[in-house]
Amino acid sequence: MEHETVLYMKEPPDRAALEAIVAGLEDPVEDLVRKDSKFKKLELNPDDYVGNPEAVVDLLVEQKALLQRPVIVKGSKAIIGRPKGRIAEFLG
Repeated sequence: MEHETVLYMKEPPDRAALEAIVAGLEDPVEDLVRKDSKFKKLELNPDDYVGNPEAVVDLLVEQKALLQRPVIVKGSKAIIGRPKGRIAEFLG
């Protein structure tokens, strides 16, 4: 299958790309944000992102490392590719 791999740290998605992903995301929007040690170090509150696409996009524009991955986009739809088994079903 033809695909394009985007290395998000070298070529982070801009606001428009993130808004398009959020608009087509089949997962809860807050799942796009990694709740890792960096998230905790920034003293962010996970509840601020629940059902809040604008806050998610704003955060990911500023903190690209917090983007959950992989994000799989097909047409106007998108999923977070975890667990990996979801990817084949989504692309199928």
